[in-house]
Amino acid sequence: MRKFIQFGEEVEGYNIPVLNEREIRAAAGMLFLLMYTALMFILFKGNFLLIKYGIAIFLTDFIIRVFINPRYAPTLIIARLIVRNQTPEYVGAKQKKVAWIIGVILGAIMFIFFILVNAYSPITGIICLVCLIFLFFESVFGICLGCKFYSLFYKEKAQYCPGEVCDVKSRQAIQKISKAQLLIVFAFIVFVVLMVVLCKDQFSKQPYDMFGINSSTKAK
Repeated sequence: MRKFIQFGEEVEGYNIPVLNEREIRAAAGMLFLLMYTALMFILFKGNFLLIKYGIAIFLTDFIIRVFINPRYAPTLIIARLIVRNQTPEYVGAKQKKVAWIIGVILGAIMFIFFILVNAYSPITGIICLVCLIFLFFESVFGICLGCKFYSLFYKEKAQYCPGEVCDVKSRQAIQKISKAQLLIVFAFIVFVVLMVVLCKDQFSKQPYDMFGINSSTKAK
């Protein structure tokens, strides 16, 4: 019988507790969407209601992950339902715990400022941006930025990192980037810059209602 309070799963073939990276990425994606939407409400409507709910959800979820068991964190349970048909990608639990402790600290600071004190400042803005960056990199790229702090607290090397980035190895042919590819990226950036400069006036024009649907609706 699994212990109620523990961190990580014992899986045959792995000598340390592990977690499923696919679940973690899915959960990070859900939290990113929630926090990003809340940020848009603040920027465009000055509405702080959603960010307060988001912070409470974020902090509660991470407290459960760190101090009780990731198995019982609501977002990870939902994520497990979503990716349950995918083959698990196991990653070391220790480095994830360090990353999530950072999440608890950031979430607690946001909770104090936004909910208890009911105030915002450049500090809350920076912390919110950091959280979004962490969640974005985890969900989109599979890169755990918080895990990078593991080596600062532990002398031992992290094991079973996402994409095996902990292991020093030569890149496979499909991973290598040629000079031609780099040139294409540079040319694309130049193209985007020129488009912004040369097409600004044209792109700034408000599009018209081709079928006059809005006009007929207003007339009624």
